[in-house]
Amino acid sequence: MRRSRCSIAVLTLSIAAATACTTEAPSRNASPAPTAAAPSNTVRTPFGTLPDGTPVELFTITNAQGVEVRAMTYGGIIVSLRVPDRDGKLDDVVLGYDDAASYARNNSPFFGAIIGRYGNRIAQGRFPLDGKTYKLATNNGPNHLHGGLKGFDKVVWRGEPIKDGVAFTYTSRDGEEGYPGTLSARVTYTLNERNDLSIAYEATTDKPTVVNLTQHTYFNLAGQGARDVLGHVLRLDAMRYTPVDATLIPTGELASVDGTPLDFRQPTPIGAHIADDDPQIKNGSGFDHNFVLNRTDEGLQHAARVVEPTTGRVLDIATTEPGVQFYSGNFLDGTITGKGGRVYAKRTGFCLETQHYPDSPNQPKFPSTTLRPGQSYRSRTVWTFSTDKSQR
Repeated sequence: MRRSRCSIAVLTLSIAAATACTTEAPSRNASPAPTAAAPSNTVRTPFGTLPDGTPVELFTITNAQGVEVRAMTYGGIIVSLRVPDRDGKLDDVVLGYDDAASYARNNSPFFGAIIGRYGNRIAQGRFPLDGKTYKLATNNGPNHLHGGLKGFDKVVWRGEPIKDGVAFTYTSRDGEEGYPGTLSARVTYTLNERNDLSIAYEATTDKPTVVNLTQHTYFNLAGQGARDVLGHVLRLDAMRYTPVDATLIPTGELASVDGTPLDFRQPTPIGAHIADDDPQIKNGSGFDHNFVLNRTDEGLQHAARVVEPTTGRVLDIATTEPGVQFYSGNFLDGTITGKGGRVYAKRTGFCLETQHYPDSPNQPKFPSTTLRPGQSYRSRTVWTFSTDKSQR
């Protein structure tokens, strides 16, 4: 069944009310007006410059419990996220670098970034739309990945404080990275006193285009750089997934997870089957697959739960999106030195990217990612952080 893409993506560390889909003309202009002054829990500071001299700003959002989110204008990147363990000890649970220039200079593997225009892969770097074929960069073997050579993760967004957080806006010009239409995007991060971090995506276009925005934070709930994530226990609310070929492009099938290493319907350590002799594990060099969520309507629904037994930290994810890409950090290889001098070895972080399916523009049976003038792209995801005190 095809699903309209006119939805807003909001990422929240605790579940909030669902956002309805709309195809009405958007109320925001192409360049949204500046928001009100920052609340007392949001601090705006310089964050150095990129290698070309472009200045970068950092927004630090905190609450009374000491939870802290730091996000910068380059790539809308979540630079750090400090949350408590079962004993109340705060630690940074996301991978990244200590300064803005390092993200650009080191060709970061999308640490903490906003991904667009299209999250995940498009086969052969091309797609048809209204009788015309559009050609994109092939920056991942034969395929297009995460928006191209200079996707939304590699541009400087405009940052403005909003209530309890920050709003990032960016206008992607017609033809940028090969995509049609001028796309006006807005992404907001907010933090409340329940330790809920919300990330909301919204976009409009002046020509038909394709859109699939997501967030590419690498998590390690034991603390960034502490150890690998193979002992994290994962549950996914997905009975099906989209099998991929050797280049990680979906075959078009919606296959059952039953009897496969991709069955996370019950809590399972990430490392339990990551080395199984299975064609899909071989294709992904581990887990790098889109899971088809068990949706019953268009609203916000639970998608995933991750528990880190040694610290008791728990991450729950709910979303309005139809899928989630589970990536087990297979291509981290120890060549990256991240925050605080921590070396990121293989599988020291995982991603759960809520999204529409990979290669949807070339897969007529997948939910549609087309956005047209007069529609608003809206979607919503919720991350909920808590602790499990039962295991020590």
